Amino acid sequence: MDKFRMMFQFLQSNQESFMNGICGIMALASAQLYSSFEFNCPCLPEYNFAYGIGMLIIPPVWFFLLGFVLNNNVSMLAEEWKRPTGKRRKDPTVLRYMFCSIAQRSFIAPAVWIAVTLMDGKSILCAFSVDIDLNQFTNGSHHNLSDDELVRLLAKIPCKDVFDGHEVFSREAVTRYLRCISQAFGWLFLLLMTSLAFMVRAVRPCFSQAAFLKTKYWSHYIDIERKMFDETCTEHAKSFAKICIQQYFESVSGEIRSFHSHRSGKKKEDGGKEEEDEKGEEEKLLGIRAQEDMNKVLWNWHTCKPSLSLRNETLPHGGAGETAPNGLPNGCHSPVPPKREWAAYYSKV
Repeated sequence: MDKFRMMFQFLQSNQESFMNGICGIMALASAQLYSSFEFNCPCLPEYNFAYGIGMLIIPPVWFFLLGFVLNNNVSMLAEEWKRPTGKRRKDPTVLRYMFCSIAQRSFIAPAVWIAVTLMDGKSILCAFSVDIDLNQFTNGSHHNLSDDELVRLLAKIPCKDVFDGHEVFSREAVTRYLRCISQAFGWLFLLLMTSLAFMVRAVRPCFSQAAFLKTKYWSHYIDIERKMFDETCTEHAKSFAKICIQQYFESVSGEIRSFHSHRSGKKKEDGGKEEEDEKGEEEKLLGIRAQEDMNKVLWNWHTCKPSLSLRNETLPHGGAGETAPNGLPNGCHSPVPPKREWAAYYSKV
């Protein structure tokens, strides 16, 4: 269990590497899924186009949405977008940066699927077989076939087992022609995606480096602040539950405190350690000892987050220029006293 906890903490601290790994796994999964997928064109004029284009579009859309679902930053983006303004204004550039970062990673698996599908050519062959100009493959004679019969014959091109028009035109020639066009579009798609990735990764920061660094910094801050708030709430909940259970058993027995007070020798030392542990748990409560107070703190955090302006710790109490403690803006009341503890985190959205 400790190994899994350490691995989870490592993935949380290296969120960018973790998300890049998830994107790589999804890309490999999309390629493997396509290779194991049995492509069965209906070979009917009414359904060929819908089936071929559907296999080219619907799976990438599913992979794109799955990338959003697996990304931990989606909920953080939604919370930041929908939260009340309060004392902290919302920066649209930071929200756009966070959304673009999520979308870029989510688009990797769909791009792989589209590229593999175009390179294989089965989807394009199924979708556009009925639109082939047979004058390129025959001498113009269609053996007295009606238009409907000719369309049905063209729709059977993707199905090698049911095609029965070898005397009219060469199925292999039409198949090679459509697959050649599909592979050409596949390489153009890869070139376009590579060019866009180069523009985003290399060129964009060169034009607005200051704005890019600002949005990157505050997106990291939002992620770190959320993690620290969750960790603080978790520690408070553990201490609150521990003290609540201890007080419950003490109130039921009525003799535990008197029993501890009569200990001596080594037992007194153990009692001192227990008192230190209790004192540590009390400190983790941060002065919040009632359910109503905790609900009020959580509500204030959601409706009125503190402004991003830290007070100066070096100023004397009540001195000139001292601001209100961060976390207690005007109009927001919270029983939490300021706690002078600092923690260092590193995260990338």
